Amino acid sequence: MFKPEDLFDLTRTAHADLFHDCARAWDALKRLKAYIDERTRVVPPPPTWPGVFIGPNVVIGEGTVIEPGAYIKGPAIIGRHCEIRHNAYLRDHVIVGDHSVLGNACEFKHSFLFEHCTVPHFSYVGDSILGYKAHLGAGVKISNVKLMPGNVLVEVDGVQCDTGLRKFGALLADHTDIGCNSVLNPGTIIGRHSVVYPNTNWRGVLPPSRIVKNTAPKEIVPRRA
Repeated sequence: MFKPEDLFDLTRTAHADLFHDCARAWDALKRLKAYIDERTRVVPPPPTWPGVFIGPNVVIGEGTVIEPGAYIKGPAIIGRHCEIRHNAYLRDHVIVGDHSVLGNACEFKHSFLFEHCTVPHFSYVGDSILGYKAHLGAGVKISNVKLMPGNVLVEVDGVQCDTGLRKFGALLADHTDIGCNSVLNPGTIIGRHSVVYPNTNWRGVLPPSRIVKNTAPKEIVPRRA
């Protein structure tokens, strides 16, 4: 389930060329910087919005709304009819698909979002790919760097595979839903139509059409004066 077509509907992006000849979907992250630089090197300045910072080499599609307080450092390619809400922060090579929502106090770095992604509140998305209609609940964090030295590893057929990436967050396939305040550790891969319950600390590969339930026990004790 590691090929791009295993995780993503490539007709749901205007940038399917990024995945051409990628043996593993995470290989697209290695090409992302050059891909965006090539397409934003010479572009006219985008429209201006009150209270919004937009750096050089940023492409913004028609119908996209950017609210005051947003900061788009770029380079970046933002699709059509998106919502970039108050205090969203985009930096260092981001592609946003059409009709996506990037919300308040969310940070995006070196990432690719397919169409209709929704990341509305207090999230961090770094070195990751979010598939068609992927959704992050409030406060979801995608960790992209291991605490220990070395590249991020992914288990493939029972064997640890070196991705060749020191920074690699997650691949969230189409129609995935990640519950509020969950943490996805480096090298996470979530299959199509899978759900991760709120407050989950997840590491590794989740097959398609699965639910990760957070069953941590809770203790209830009398309240003392």
